[in-house]
Amino acid sequence: MDRTTHPGLQRYLNERVLPAMASIPAERTKSLDLMADFIKKRKAAVTTADLTFICTHNSRRSLFGQLWAATAAWRSGLDHLRTYSGGTEATAFNARAAAALERAGFQMTKPEGNNSVYEVSFTEERTPEHCWSKTYDDPANPSTGFCAVMTCSQADAACPIVSGALDRISLPYNDPKEADGTPEEEARYDECSLRIAAELFHVMQQASR
Repeated sequence: MDRTTHPGLQRYLNERVLPAMASIPAERTKSLDLMADFIKKRKAAVTTADLTFICTHNSRRSLFGQLWAATAAWRSGLDHLRTYSGGTEATAFNARAAAALERAGFQMTKPEGNNSVYEVSFTEERTPEHCWSKTYDDPANPSTGFCAVMTCSQADAACPIVSGALDRISLPYNDPKEADGTPEEEARYDECSLRIAAELFHVMQQASR
């Protein structure tokens, strides 16, 4: 099942994300397929599959994960899946990460203030996602029965136990923050976003079979 997304995002999916899926390393697919198995098992149990993407500051990679997973699940018709994100500490949705998502075709509000709530849309057919930086145990996130997806090695090490998680998957990505203030900044954010998108589309493709 392929539902519609915003036209710019649809072009990005066709031209960038779907081709990138072919180059996912075999060692990464092991973790990705574990996530797909979690999603399938929850569907078989006739209950929601909650994914909480966790990194240190919940400002870049975990938010990429939350939004790309929601988009991929929508496209694949996985309506029992819900996506969340959190950190070991709260900061703010990084403006560079938000800009990378806009370049990919997402539509979003740009609120003023510290750690304001962004409304991020990938289709006209459902309400926008609400995104802001928070800790993974924030009341806005599920407290039990979820799969904790660890998107950075620091958060993975800092959280030997994620309270309430039914499953836990290590899926680290390089932090695009390393390129902040350099000529490579924009390209590094785009690269990180694309890699996360391709891997999560792989997950949803496997989960919908």
